[in-house]
Amino acid sequence: QVQLVESGGGLVQTGGSLRLACAASGRTFSNYMMGWFRQAPGKEREFVAGVVGTHDDTYYTEVVKGRFTISRDNAKATVYLQMNSLKPEDTAVYYCGARDVRHWGGWDSAIRRTSYDYWGQGTQVTVSS
Repeated sequence: QVQLVESGGGLVQTGGSLRLACAASGRTFSNYMMGWFRQAPGKEREFVAGVVGTHDDTYYTEVVKGRFTISRDNAKATVYLQMNSLKPEDTAVYYCGARDVRHWGGWDSAIRRTSYDYWGQGTQVTVSS
C-alpha cells in the first residue's frame, strides 16, 4: 500500500502561483510513476502532469505547458506541482496518483485516471478573477 497526502492548495488571484506537494509513504517512492490530476465541479478527473523514470521524464497536458512544472524528490518521497500564471479555469481539486513503474506503458496510458494504483484525498485550488 502507498499512502498519498496532498497539500499546498488555496485561494489565489489570477496570475498568481501555488506549489502543491504530495507526500508518499508505505513503499519505495522511486518505484512509482507519479501523476497530478484535477477535477473541476461537474467534470471528469483529468490528467495535468506526470513524472517517471530515473531521468525524471515529464509530460504535461497542453493547457498547462509553460505554466506548471512537476518535480519529485525521492529522498523526501514527495512530488511537487509548481503552478504559475494561474487562471480561473485552473480551479479544481488537485489529486496526485501513483502507479507502479513496472506497469509503465507510455504516456498514452499514464494520462488515464484508471491507470493509477493509489490516490491522495485531493487539495482545493481556487483562482479568483
